[in-house]
Order: sequence, then structure tokens, then C-alpha cells
Amino acid sequence: MSNGSTGHRVVNRFAATIVVVAMIVAALSLWTVIPLAWVWIGSRVSNTQAPSGGPYMVVLVGIVTSILLISWLISRLNRLYVRITGSHDVGAIRPRWLRSMRDDATRPENPTVLETVIVSSVLLAAVTAAVWFFLLAGSPLPHQ
Repeated sequence: MSNGSTGHRVVNRFAATIVVVAMIVAALSLWTVIPLAWVWIGSRVSNTQAPSGGPYMVVLVGIVTSILLISWLISRLNRLYVRITGSHDVGAIRPRWLRSMRDDATRPENPTVLETVIVSSVLLAAVTAAVWFFLLAGSPLPHQ
């Protein structure tokens, strides 16, 4: 194994790591930055605290358009990751001892990087929303 090959592998791993981090940031922005930014923009478009449908449409169209653009960006980053690494698999996550004897041994079912990033971001968003709702939001009932 030559030193150039090792250096090339290190550069590829670093580049792949940067791409995965960018995918994670983009996926997390789907649940945080995009909705909050468009609600803020909608609040700036409105002149009153009881706006008409216009600001709501700005928020709705902005969120949907932004999510479509970020989803496209994540898919492009996934293609770049595959081009860098030559594989789209994360690797075996499920331990062998958890597999059924009836599982097909010839077909590995490793999750892809894209699946892992999206599922992880959804789970993190759900856990964060649950923690906020049950622990931090407080009671909506008036105190008497």
C-alpha cells in the first residue's frame, strides 16, 4: 500500500465527513430554521396582530418551497457522498445476535446515509417537541 493511496483515502474520508455534516445540518434545518424563519418573515409582512390571509400564504408557500429546495440539496449531497465513497451504505447497524434465523443472509440491509440522516433528524425533532411540550411549555390552563 503506497503512501499516496493512504493520503487519498484520508482526504476522501474527510470530504465524506464534511458532506455528511452538511446533510445533517440541512436535515435539521427542515424542522428548525425554515419554519422559524418563515414565521418571522410572515410577522414582518403583517401590519397588525390579526393579519389577513396574505402573511399566512407567504409563510405556507415559503416553508413548502424552502423544504423542497433543502430536500433537493440533501439528495445532491447524498449523490456527492456516493461519488466520494463509492457506497451509499452506513454499515451494519443491527447486531448479528438480533437477527432471525430466517433472515436472508445473502442480502444485507444496511441503511443508507440519506436514510440515517433523515430518520435521525425526524427522531430528534420529535423528541425535542415532546420534551418542550411535556416539560418546558407549561400548562395552557389559567392559574386561579
